[in-house]
Amino acid sequence: MKKKSFATILGLLVLMFIFAGCSDSGASNNGEGSEDGETNASGKQLKIGMSFQEMNNPYFISMNEAFQEAAKSVGAETIIADAQHDVTKQINDIDDMIQQGIDILIINPADSEGAQAAVQAAHDAGVIVVAVDAQAEGPLDSFVGSKNYDAGYLAGQQMAEDLGGEGKVAILDGIPVVPILERVEGFKDAISEHPGIEIVDIQNGRQDRAEAMSVTENMLQANSDLDAIFSVNDEGALGSLGAVEASGKDVWIYSVDGHPEAVEAILSDGPFKATTAQFPRDQVRVGLGIALAKYWGAEIVPDEIPIDVKLLNKENAEGFTW
Repeated sequence: MKKKSFATILGLLVLMFIFAGCSDSGASNNGEGSEDGETNASGKQLKIGMSFQEMNNPYFISMNEAFQEAAKSVGAETIIADAQHDVTKQINDIDDMIQQGIDILIINPADSEGAQAAVQAAHDAGVIVVAVDAQAEGPLDSFVGSKNYDAGYLAGQQMAEDLGGEGKVAILDGIPVVPILERVEGFKDAISEHPGIEIVDIQNGRQDRAEAMSVTENMLQANSDLDAIFSVNDEGALGSLGAVEASGKDVWIYSVDGHPEAVEAILSDGPFKATTAQFPRDQVRVGLGIALAKYWGAEIVPDEIPIDVKLLNKENAEGFTW
């Protein structure tokens, strides 16, 4: 097959954005595609699997909506699974997808290293595999994700500016996937530029609101002079917000995501001061576009495509939405 140029890939991506933007949002989640959709080499309808690390989160709900819209626009059948943060379940879900004959797998891994077995199995079955939002180990065709280091760094910069370069802060960590590690690294690097700010505590809130609330309560008890908290995601930050408000302490919160409730909290001028917004719809559309480019014959696709992030604070958060 003639090698396709990168310009061809970009053209296909543009088409994907047009398709996704113009299609209606009525795509179903029952694995059924259109009767006259794209067909694979065997003449059967193109089948795309999407494995989420979780779906009980507006961030991933919006990503799923964009995925289904884009898949519907090319007449593909979809199979969607929720790993519920369980990498063993995710591996089993993907094995089921392979048995059902998927042509493309879009994976949002529950664990970057743990997902390797699933990526390898899909690759061995001849499936095109693209990871979105979180990197996965194994033979991927491509990865599309936010500039997570930048997300943490921007949040850290904003925190340091608000604190006037002095104070004691804590980190609300999360599950061990590459984006979380990069956000923490970016945040730490931003804070390291301000010798007057000390990181006094790091605990894992598991990116869950209830867990984060409990962890934050412990942080506040252990650090009576805490000035601010950085959370690796907004769900955790919203849990922290509940704990901070209940404590009556003046502790400021900074995070990553762009969650609607986080935006509302920032605009209310309370403890939640800023979040670095991601663009989940763009991530999955570009990820699927890359997979389709490969499926349609492109031999060269980018190993990684970074998606920009945007710091939101009280001055610019108004009107932001995923």
